[in-house]
This record gives sequence, structure tokens and C-alpha cells, in this order.
Amino acid sequence: MIAEAGLAALWIAAALAALQLMLAALGLARGDPDVLGSVRPVAVVQGAIVALALGLLVWVFVETDLSVKLVADNSHSAKPLIYKIAGAWGNHEGSMLLWVTILGLAGGAVALFERQLAEKTLVATLGSQALIALGFYAFLLFASNPFARLGKPPADGNGLNPLLQDPGLAFHPPTLYIGYVGISVAFSFAVGAMVMRDVGPAFARAMRPWILGAWIFLTLGITAGSYWAYYELGWGGWWFWDPVENASLMPWLAATALLHSVTVLATRDGLRAWTIMLAVVAFSMSMIGTFLVRSGILTSVHAFAVDPERGAFILILLAFYIGGALLLFATRVATIREGQGFELVSREGALVANNLLLSVILGVVLIGTLYPIFAAGVFGVQVSIGPPFFNKAAGPVALALVAVMAAGPLMRWRRDAGGAVLSRLFVPIVVTGLMVVALVVFASSAGVLAILGLALAFGLAVASVAPLWRRNLRRTPLFTYGMVVSHLGIAVSLAGMASESAFTQQTLVAARIGEPQRVGPYRITITGVRPVLGPNWTALEAELRAERGGASFTLAPQSRFFANPVTTTSESAIATVLDGQLYTVLGQRDADGRWQLRLWWKPFVTLIWAGGALIAIGGLLSLVGRWLRERRTVARREGYS
Repeated sequence: MIAEAGLAALWIAAALAALQLMLAALGLARGDPDVLGSVRPVAVVQGAIVALALGLLVWVFVETDLSVKLVADNSHSAKPLIYKIAGAWGNHEGSMLLWVTILGLAGGAVALFERQLAEKTLVATLGSQALIALGFYAFLLFASNPFARLGKPPADGNGLNPLLQDPGLAFHPPTLYIGYVGISVAFSFAVGAMVMRDVGPAFARAMRPWILGAWIFLTLGITAGSYWAYYELGWGGWWFWDPVENASLMPWLAATALLHSVTVLATRDGLRAWTIMLAVVAFSMSMIGTFLVRSGILTSVHAFAVDPERGAFILILLAFYIGGALLLFATRVATIREGQGFELVSREGALVANNLLLSVILGVVLIGTLYPIFAAGVFGVQVSIGPPFFNKAAGPVALALVAVMAAGPLMRWRRDAGGAVLSRLFVPIVVTGLMVVALVVFASSAGVLAILGLALAFGLAVASVAPLWRRNLRRTPLFTYGMVVSHLGIAVSLAGMASESAFTQQTLVAARIGEPQRVGPYRITITGVRPVLGPNWTALEAELRAERGGASFTLAPQSRFFANPVTTTSESAIATVLDGQLYTVLGQRDADGRWQLRLWWKPFVTLIWAGGALIAIGGLLSLVGRWLRERRTVARREGYS
């Protein structure tokens, strides 16, 4: 009865979403305060009921109820508990239920906590959120029922994809989905503001925390997903420009541009139309990502390959939501006042340049991701677009973006003088120039992009902390520290990316036991291979002795075999030291008794993920700082009244 209760909860939540939409439309049409006031509680209850549905799905996975088709297809009685729980969303139907659950909870949170928007604008926002949820409820109930029963339960389940049997599955999808759904909230705010013709600083201040929260979770999700793929897949790379990786990167790029734009609107009453358009674009990117992952048109270790009919359903939803929003924007853009103007040389001008460059990178990623699909579907031609295209097309634009990012915070609002800006940038420019000279002299083989990337990373690091110079640090707002830490995180990540690209050393060998190999500063010797038994797998585990400068340690990479489903995976063993990582993978044994080994030395590669963490921490500091300022403002107003 658990599955039936879950399905019933899903139907009730869908009915509440429909009621929420109807009440919002009726309240706005009639202006009835009682009807308008009823929208908030319905949104809260809807979020609670859909959360119950997800909880019941997790329950049937924990119980391994094989009469439920989703459990039989994606679980196994011998699976560890953490993977039974995470397996509830490690599949198409479960991940969609997780998506709509977060959507419902987000709508409930807006209803509970949002107090800055005018009531009618808030109701229009909640109505838009209900409309989005209703489409996904329909998709789940009519095309992807997660609680469907089997007529004859199997003796045991098929198991979970071994590549997903990692603790990362428990944290990565929820984190990423919170980011996606946060963008949907920003989209709903934009739709509500357009419907009520209420685009202005108050709307932007209300929307900004939701965008910032979504951006923080997207940053964490992408960073964690990158490291998960890095150590789990055994390929030795941290980003592969996989279409599904791009599906998460594109919303992040759009959300980053939106975050900067909404800040200008909230603080300086500028970029009104641009902010609304970016909210639509950001949600469009999250919808396109949903379509790519679940349409069955991609073959990827990250994708949920499903039948094209369900992909067509999502495509219809995408066309309806995005087409409707663009139509609304086209009909309302003439009513959106321009807002306050600014000079080209100003902080607003730098933010506009920042957004334009982010949009160019977004366009490159979007075209590179969709063109092979278009070529195959329309012309029947198989086209492969990989890292060389993305690196060459997006790399120079990204470096220009870093330069603008360094200059922007050092400019004044509204209007500034070019000479004054250059004087403030003198130290970062000198640092960048010195780094270019040093790298050309001592690391000329690194490549132009890597050299420029490292040099600009150092320059950006200096420019990032420059806003704190000559300031009373105790009186500096917390959100200013957030900006500094986030920009510093970009510099740290860029340094890690450039170092990994420029200085990585790789050794691929067939080694006998006791035969030493070299990679970077390390001497690696395979001292033995032994069988290992895991909870639902068996493995051959190598013992590698790594020596460097008189110190030594042991690594144990594995080649694992899973019986359900039948799969062999490579489990890398990684040693993290102060100046980088030693990455090792065990392959197969050949006819001569030699073991295939893949060894990488990756200097400073950990800076990539350390920088990602700093970016998210900076976002959190900004979120808390803005919240504290709003509380103080409200307290002052109440004190005067």
C-alpha cells in the first residue's frame, strides 16, 4: 500500500497545483482579498504533499519492494542502504519526482517567507510556479509514473548502474536540482512582475536571494559533480564537455549573468529589461538541460536514456513554458521603463560587459552541445564536437571575462574616469605582466592559453582583494566580503585549470610486479595484486608503492566486478599532496602477466575544486549579508513607526 499512497499523494499534489493556479488567476482577475490570501496556504500544503510522495518512494526503495517496477529496474536486495535511498532518484522517474518535489517545496517557501513583494505580484509569482509544477505533475502521472506496479514481481532487482554506486549520488543530484528549481523561482518572479507590470528595484530585491541561493547550489552541484566524475570514471580528467555536463553548466552561466544584472536593478534601478530576459534565458537553459538528459537523444554516463515519447512530452513543456514567457516578454517589454542610465566606464558598464561575455560563452556551449544532435537528426550525419572546439572557442572569451571581472569591482557606480580606473588596476596589471614573463621564460611549453590563464589568475586574485584596501574591515558589509571571496574563488579555480592543462604528466604502461615506473616526481612500483570482496561486488586490488624524495606511501586502485547488473569498473586511487595529486588506475592483466597501469601526476589540480568551494562560500556570505541588511532596514522602519 506504500506505493498506492505515494501515487495518491502525487495526484493530490497535482490537484493542489491546479487549485493554486486557478485561485491565483481568479484572485488577480477579481481583486478579491480572500481569494488572493488563499493562494499562500495552498502552495505550502502542495509542497508538503509532494514531499510526502518522494518520502514514500524512498520507503519502497529501502524496503526493496520488487512489485514496484522502478525498484525492480533500479535496485537490488544486496545493495547497501545508502544506495537504496539514493537509488530512489538515480533513475528517470525518481529524478523527476525529486525535481517536482523541490519545485513544490520552493513554492511553499516563497509563500511562507516572501514579504517584500506586493501581494498581487506575489500571487502572480505563485501562479506561475503552480503552472510549471502542473506540467511536471502531468508528465509524472501520465508518462513516467514512479509508483507503477508489476504484475509478477521478479525474484530480485536489476540493480543500480555501478557508476552511480557512489556516495556522490546521495548529494550531487539533490544539490544540482535545488539550483535548477531555484532558477524556476526566479523565472516565476519575472513572470509575476511582467504580468503585474511591477518590474523595479523592489521586485529585484525580492528575487535576488532566490537567484543567489540557486546559484550557490548550482556551483556546489557542478563542483561536486566534476570531482565525482574525476575520481569515479577513471579517465583522469575533471571536465569532458560531455553534453550532460554542459546541461548543468549552461544554467550556471545564465544564472551568473542574471545575478549580476539583478544586483544592478536592485541597487541602481538599471537593466530592467535585461534582467527579465536573463531570467527567461536561465530557466530556458534548465529546461533544455532537462530535455537533453531525459529525452533519450544522448548517450552519456550521466543521462537517463528513455523512450522518445517521453522526450517529446518534455519538449512540448519546454516549448510551452519558454514560448509563453517570450511572448509575454514581447508584449510587456514596451511597458518596462529603461531605469537609471550610466556611462560606459562605470561598474554598471563592466557588469554589462560581463553579462555579454557570459552570454557569448553560453552561446558557444549551447551550439556545441546541440549541433551534433541537429546534424544527426536533420541530415543523418554523425558529428562529434569535443574539448578542442570548446577550449578554443570559449577559452579566449573566458580570459576576457576574467579581465573584466578584475576591473569591475574597482569601478565607481554610474560614471568613472578611465585614468582613475587604470591607476586602481596598476598592481593587478603589473602582477599579471610579471607572471606572463616568468611563465614564458620558465614554462614556455605550457601553451598560450595556459600561460595567459595562470597569469590572469594571479592578477584576478590581487584585484579580488583590492576592494578591501584602505577600508575599515570591521565595518565592511558581509556581502562585500562575499564578492571578494567569490572572485578569489574564480582566480583559484582558474589557476588549477591552467596548471592541470599545462603541467600534467601521464604514463600508460604494462608493468610486472616489482618493476618500477615513473610519472612526474614519483617512482611507482606495483608490489602485488589481490582479490577483494565488497558488499555487492568483487575486485582485484593492486598495491602500489609510491616514492618521492625519500618518503613513500601505498595506493590501492581496483578493478571491480558487479553481478547486478554485470559491469566491470575501474576504481581509481588518488593521493592528494600539497602541490597536486597522484592519480592511479589499474587495468587488465595481459598474456605475459603484466598489469596495465595508468598513472597521472596533476600539479595543483585540487585548486579547481577548492576554488569552486570558495565561490559557493562567497555566495553564501553575500546571501547572509543581504539578509542581515534587510533585517536591519526593517527594524529601523519599525523603530520609526
